[in-house]
Amino acid sequence: MTSVNSFAPIEGDAARVLILGSMPGVASLATGQYYAHPKNSFWKIVGAILGFSENTSYEERVEMLKHSGIALWDVLESCIRPGSMDANIDMNSAKPNDIGALLQRQPKITAICFNGSAAEKIFKKHVLSTLGDTHIKYVQLPSTSPAHAAMSLEEKIAAWRSAINT
Repeated sequence: MTSVNSFAPIEGDAARVLILGSMPGVASLATGQYYAHPKNSFWKIVGAILGFSENTSYEERVEMLKHSGIALWDVLESCIRPGSMDANIDMNSAKPNDIGALLQRQPKITAICFNGSAAEKIFKKHVLSTLGDTHIKYVQLPSTSPAHAAMSLEEKIAAWRSAINT
């Protein structure tokens, strides 16, 4: 079985929204960049909302997230998962990231947005009970994964825009 590890969070000085995925996929792990699979629509969606092209360099996209008050991380720090599918995560091996510490560093975060249902499910199982009483709004967004084709790109952009611009 293949053990995988997530990346450090992307966070600026004054994040107001935290976007959580589950665990980087194979393409992301290979490049060391969030949402690197060419068919994943994360950067296309966020770019449409924040006003940059998906072809903008990764470093510039990261700076745009920070400048816009958006932090980005994954619920899991490590797990055993063959391939990239969330359904293949061995939940017995799942170790969550210290999201509570990130929230302490970023006290202006008022919303946590989950990139898909798996991220939200894992968060509720492994993290939520560790946070105590918060005034954070939790929003499940449609997954940007190419495996989630039930919605059009335009519908996904509208849902993400509504959540990010709260």
